[in-house]
Amino acid sequence: MGLEQAIIDFFAHMGLLNLTVGNVVMILVGLTLVYLAVVKGMEPLLLLPIGISAVLVNLPFTGIADPPHGLFYLIHRYLISTEVVPLLIFFGLGAMTDFGPMIADPKTALLGAAAQIGVFIAMLTAVALGFTLQEAASIGIIGGADGPTTIYLTTKLAPHLLGATAVAAYSYMSLVPLIQPPVIKALTTPEERKIRMEQLRPVSKREKILFPIASMLIIGLLVPSAAPLIGMLMIGNLFRESGVVERLSKAAREELMNIVTIFLGLGVGSTMRAEYFLTAKTLMILALGVVAFATATAGGVLLGKLMMKLSGGKINPMIGAAGVSAVPMSARVVQKLAAEEDPGNFILMHAMGPNVAGVIGTAVVAGVLLSALG
Repeated sequence: MGLEQAIIDFFAHMGLLNLTVGNVVMILVGLTLVYLAVVKGMEPLLLLPIGISAVLVNLPFTGIADPPHGLFYLIHRYLISTEVVPLLIFFGLGAMTDFGPMIADPKTALLGAAAQIGVFIAMLTAVALGFTLQEAASIGIIGGADGPTTIYLTTKLAPHLLGATAVAAYSYMSLVPLIQPPVIKALTTPEERKIRMEQLRPVSKREKILFPIASMLIIGLLVPSAAPLIGMLMIGNLFRESGVVERLSKAAREELMNIVTIFLGLGVGSTMRAEYFLTAKTLMILALGVVAFATATAGGVLLGKLMMKLSGGKINPMIGAAGVSAVPMSARVVQKLAAEEDPGNFILMHAMGPNVAGVIGTAVVAGVLLSALG
């Protein structure tokens, strides 16, 4: 090869000269996610790796996301597509979760179930807009406010939408403090938001140990498709509550969770290449994500109002908004709104009941959808 040809080849493969408009747009999108993570503190553990990897994969000729040996390609193929990372996230989440508030007041689990209405409203809306049932289910599950579940279901039903649904899920999870308050205030009165609730009863260690075992058995037998997610969640929780494997529990909620979170962010970000991400469907998915979150919040609050009436005013209907599984962010939003009306009103632990129930509810819904459409 002569010097002249070498120079021509060098410029022909220079990324700067091969940038497309789509690449530039996606680089800006990635940098925006980095900005939101670093400056605004919005879901930084995921938006930061997702954003910066989106920047990298949109630089021409890097090869980092190309088969068969690109690092991001390998992460996506062997860790994301095989559901390894989402399941390990649920394992770590279980080791971090205290189901005590829900066990102390089991009826709050109904609020976690009611919030799943957002999944089906967004799903039906997506079908009306022309998405297939599999695509619509992957979009609707965004309403559960559970990123790993969204990734798990999308990978199985509509893998080509993974980047859009994952970004929507995690972006809107970080926007829960902005999305939920207007919906809650529109559906409740100041007097309802002031309602104080009785202190929760203590939950015994035996109950906390039996709960994950019973949940795994019951849900696994009724909805086998949900068993992988629920099973890993409950195994992690059993490690936490048993008290005999503290070292393993700590590793699950710290070291392992940190590692798989990195892989999750990089793997999802690698799907945000311009040729796949910049479509009309992506914009519709982002819009439907808002619909899913808002209607999920509304579903929980409306059932909360019904329970308030049936209990003679003993239940603050706002705790229904925590039925989405953005733990503990939704519960904190509810507590903040309660404190705005009455600074002495402390309902955080009551809101945590439906909040952790929402995690289970979203996983069960994902299992049902997978069983019906997979």
